[in-house]
Amino acid sequence: MKKLYIVLSVGAFLAFTSCEVDEVLNPNSPTVESFESGATLADLKLLAHGLQSVIRQDVNFHFWTLSGVGREYFDMRGTDPRYTSELLGRNGGELDNNGFLTTRTFFGRYRSIRNATLLKTAVQNTVASLSPSESSALLGFANTIIGYELLLEANRQFNNGMRIDVADPNNLGPFAGDYQATLAGIKPILDEGFNQLNGISEDVVFNLVGFESIPVSQTEALAQFNRAIAARLALYQGDKSGALSALNQSFMDIAGDMGIGAYYVFGGATGNDSPNPFFYVPGVDFYMAHTSFVDDAEIGDQRLSKINDTGSPISIDDLSSPYLVTLYESNTSPAGMIRNEELILIYAEANIGSNNAEAVTAINAVRAAAGLTDYAGATDETSLMDQLLYERRYSLFGEGHRWIDMRRWNRLEELPLDRPGDKVHSQFPRPASEL
Repeated sequence: MKKLYIVLSVGAFLAFTSCEVDEVLNPNSPTVESFESGATLADLKLLAHGLQSVIRQDVNFHFWTLSGVGREYFDMRGTDPRYTSELLGRNGGELDNNGFLTTRTFFGRYRSIRNATLLKTAVQNTVASLSPSESSALLGFANTIIGYELLLEANRQFNNGMRIDVADPNNLGPFAGDYQATLAGIKPILDEGFNQLNGISEDVVFNLVGFESIPVSQTEALAQFNRAIAARLALYQGDKSGALSALNQSFMDIAGDMGIGAYYVFGGATGNDSPNPFFYVPGVDFYMAHTSFVDDAEIGDQRLSKINDTGSPISIDDLSSPYLVTLYESNTSPAGMIRNEELILIYAEANIGSNNAEAVTAINAVRAAAGLTDYAGATDETSLMDQLLYERRYSLFGEGHRWIDMRRWNRLEELPLDRPGDKVHSQFPRPASEL
């Protein structure tokens, strides 16, 4: 069996400077074995802090590549021709199964899963005097992250399938047969995590960051985040009732701020922390939105603030756009993992076909936040799904959803092709090392 992932050094764990890390007995030469057997409370905190750091690593490649294949925005810096050729299927070309566009996020996600698995093992074999609630919360956190990371890469791999059972790096489980089989394998991991977190009101034993906007205790926020991801997964499974059930236990608030949610947290370019890789410096980082994002927008849609018309098109490799992506204000801005705005749109979609009036109510909540008037179109199922596609396109721009949405609605052929011979990929290849 091939090993999908590596365990990061503790030095990488300590890079998450937004967290206050407790003293460890042997910070200079800890080993995996010392964590797996006889971990102290300080070790467990270190692992939990580190996991929050590890999930950020190479996540930019996930969102960059999905934004490219989904024709949302392009990397037009000219640093690597593959961003504007291979990623866009130029001349009918395929994605390289041994190139960074394929491998960086694949192994990045499994790296996170390995670290979460290590945390679970450490909790189960700790010498620390944890209460049942403290132990359960740590396990629930780890399982929630495993489910989240698997789902990210499952959406890229699609019908290649994913390995779900990777607890033993020397005896990895088989690949699930296809996308739906992969989703079916992820669901019980999320459910186990939720059951471990549910009903615990006290905070976790480590400093959890990125969940501050969810107005409950840290453990309750993790449980609600878990159900938010479960709702997303249920929607991908075509299980609308399951999505609604999960939303009822999430942080969704149809009257609340669209920004409530869970976030990756960044500390900037100083010290040992990492800057937000999705903050693009004008005149330096030419991440340019597809012109159709502006052309297809309703007049007055405030979600167009996610791009800036520079008035001077950037042209490269027969592509051109004047619209610089401006998703975040600075290199310390948090980046969303899942937000209330997405949950409201999941709620709208899950109601289409059974309660169209409620779907319209949810759509209008999102439109109001974008400065638009209420939806006044037809309320049959087809019309509402078309409208929902519009709202998701503009509300979730650059957050890795457009390509997935168009694929699950069998509309990939509607994505724009800017050059003769370009094509839209339907999935990323399994890395060559995993064949």
